[in-house]
Amino acid sequence: MRPKEEKSLIELAKRRDSEAISELYNRNVDAIYRYIFFRVNDSVTAEDLTADVFLKALESIDRYTDIGLPFSAWLFKIAHARVIDHWRKGQRRPQVELDESLPSKDTGLPAPGADMDNAALKQAIRLLNAEQQQVVTLKFHMGLSNEEISHIMDKTEGAIKALQHRALASLARILEKQT
Repeated sequence: MRPKEEKSLIELAKRRDSEAISELYNRNVDAIYRYIFFRVNDSVTAEDLTADVFLKALESIDRYTDIGLPFSAWLFKIAHARVIDHWRKGQRRPQVELDESLPSKDTGLPAPGADMDNAALKQAIRLLNAEQQQVVTLKFHMGLSNEEISHIMDKTEGAIKALQHRALASLARILEKQT
């Protein structure tokens, strides 16, 4: 979506224009659902949390401030908070369950059938801490930029780069031990 078009939709949504709200929802719902599903690995829970994200967004759209990032970055931040709340309520440590296939675009992670077994990669990601799982999910599964991730995780871009570096180094160590 072009930034001007998105800004116009957001302004209309702030005035409760139902068509603008619907358009913002339609343009973002699939990505938010995939992100949440990737974090909770349960379709019913992912659907409920996705609905919560858009309800929260609608309730607080008046407080949305354009800081030069896509609107979706704000939605991902809300989604992250809903996922954290979900895990806190369940008193469980969040674990990422990868789909059977990794995204087809070049993410830097091996594709199915590559040199490593997909199951080994899924298991290795589960062994990362919650922040490392989060950054790997946002960067390599969702394809977000470090700037967008920094906004979602309330960290500086430098902190995101360092966290990503540590996560990838940890993945490498875990996978090396498995082979």
